[in-house]
Amino acid sequence: MSNQLLKFKNWRPFFLNEIFTTIQRGKRLTKANQLPGHMPYVSSTSFSNGIDGFIGNEKNVRKFSKCITIANSGSVGSVFYHDYEFIASDHVTILSNPLFNKNHYLFLVTALSRIGDKYSFNREINDYRIKREKIMLPVDENENPDWNFIDEYTRLKKQETENKFEFPELNFVNDFKELKEVRWREFSLDEIAKVKGGKDWPERDRKQGLVPFVGSTSMGNGITDFVNTAGRENQVDSNVIGVNRNGSVGYTFYHSYVAYFSGDTRFLKLNMYSDDKYINLFVKTMIQAQKDKYAYGYKMGTERIKRQKILLPVMEDGKIDYDFMRDYMKRIENKILLRCKNTEV
Repeated sequence: MSNQLLKFKNWRPFFLNEIFTTIQRGKRLTKANQLPGHMPYVSSTSFSNGIDGFIGNEKNVRKFSKCITIANSGSVGSVFYHDYEFIASDHVTILSNPLFNKNHYLFLVTALSRIGDKYSFNREINDYRIKREKIMLPVDENENPDWNFIDEYTRLKKQETENKFEFPELNFVNDFKELKEVRWREFSLDEIAKVKGGKDWPERDRKQGLVPFVGSTSMGNGITDFVNTAGRENQVDSNVIGVNRNGSVGYTFYHSYVAYFSGDTRFLKLNMYSDDKYINLFVKTMIQAQKDKYAYGYKMGTERIKRQKILLPVMEDGKIDYDFMRDYMKRIENKILLRCKNTEV
């Protein structure tokens, strides 16, 4: 229904500086000068809403909120809306107008996303170009952007989407013990899983496709690209735990889907219940709890990962208590689901 409304509107192009009152670059901040913290740092990545990490810098940074960012370099043209406060790098430009609400911004993100098709790593969006860019917008009888229509259209589109979404049912749980109420024992990772090595695949040799490419980032579940894995089927797997051995060392992610694992990662297939999401998530959390032992100069090679020890809950006979692990993670998921439904936990 909402799509039909667009056909009856007149459209015309507008320069970005006709639409936005603020068009401003973020400020350069090198990795070496970034301090640990909780403030989102938005840069030129095309993943995770443009967030490249979380930092604690307060001086010599530019903070923004309730605005759009567009990447000038890197993943050129990647566009995101941010309704939270963040720090912007010099690789993105901020677009804002105090008269806009969230619906206006969401509509504009879609319109702006077409700009990226014109650019590449060799042709960045500089300050002059971005002000001269145009986007098409629906107009009113005076040939001005019809912001009332844009607001109502976006509201209707959101309602249609929400009506199609079925909220997941809560998990049935048998075990309600807390972590401090169970026994624990150390296990090396090669006791509980088969550890496999990823394989390098330079970006210049990859073909774009639909299979997630798992690199050594700490963001986006470790995914840095999407590739065509024809001829490389022996390097893909699913229902495994990926561990970064390089880069963001020690970050760990569960991959229920088929993915390709780079040489900067190792991946583990559990010996028991390898297709159980909840048990994989429990083990993944315990592995990542060890990440602070490692750094760029102390990498997690295959043998080191195999020898890495983690604590797991056990039954009276000393065997791993998989039932508790499964039920504990189901309880965590239930709490999140209840929060999403605005229900007290």
